[in-house]
Amino acid sequence: MKLISWNIDSVNAALTGTSPRSDLSRQVLETIAKENADIIAIQETKLPEAGMNAKQEEVLGSYFPDHDYVYVSSHEPARKGYAGTMALYKRGMQVKSSFPEIGAPDTMDSEGRMITLELDTCFFNLVYTPNAGDGLRRLTERQEWDRKYTGYMKRLDEQKPVISCGDYNVAHEEIDLANPDSNHMSAGFTDEERAGFTNLLNAGFVDTFRYVHGDVPGIYSWWAQRIRTSKINNSGWRIDYFLVSDRIKDKVTRSEMLDSGPRQDHTPILLEIDL
Repeated sequence: MKLISWNIDSVNAALTGTSPRSDLSRQVLETIAKENADIIAIQETKLPEAGMNAKQEEVLGSYFPDHDYVYVSSHEPARKGYAGTMALYKRGMQVKSSFPEIGAPDTMDSEGRMITLELDTCFFNLVYTPNAGDGLRRLTERQEWDRKYTGYMKRLDEQKPVISCGDYNVAHEEIDLANPDSNHMSAGFTDEERAGFTNLLNAGFVDTFRYVHGDVPGIYSWWAQRIRTSKINNSGWRIDYFLVSDRIKDKVTRSEMLDSGPRQDHTPILLEIDL
């Protein structure tokens, strides 16, 4: 089974936008489409609660004509057009979709941050973890999210193995970002967020990239848009992950980043697993 995850940073911009960045996003969509993955997990769709319009559906279908999809968008009391996730899966796959609420604080459960697909052999969980925000204003809520999410993942794992992916908004270890020394108080690399991710792994899950590649340095999944040279200089962070239940880690055959060309922000990540 081949799986891809990507933080798209606006479905509308990627599918029907007219900016140079939209063109770069469409190049990434072409790269993803060529992989012919069984499931494609999309984060930060920024769609309205009603979903895509007809033109957007047409363009998405042109890239993925053999896939059906489900989505969940931000809804009241959360901000409109914020966060949001989507899962595309090959037609004919037997899946049961759910949009879990985990008792998260603030409006996090209303922000469209999770989709879970139940398959015959496993659960597939797609997540867009809340960012701690500028000035770490949402760090306390983020810590509570991490606890609630870990509990949810453990409950899934008690039923059948889990594959989970998405933008977890945390660089777990110093090797996972280019400049750790200057970022210990930055969102995504605080001690609290890193401890939350450690607790998730300790609950019975494996970071497949590290499992496959070991301590290889300099491989990242995100480069800041605000810094024009961040990708050229590979001043990046690895904050996008594929996790699997520990008991199926030996089934993983491939876990890596896909090339997103000159586009900064997130790059797609890919997992192949033999279940």
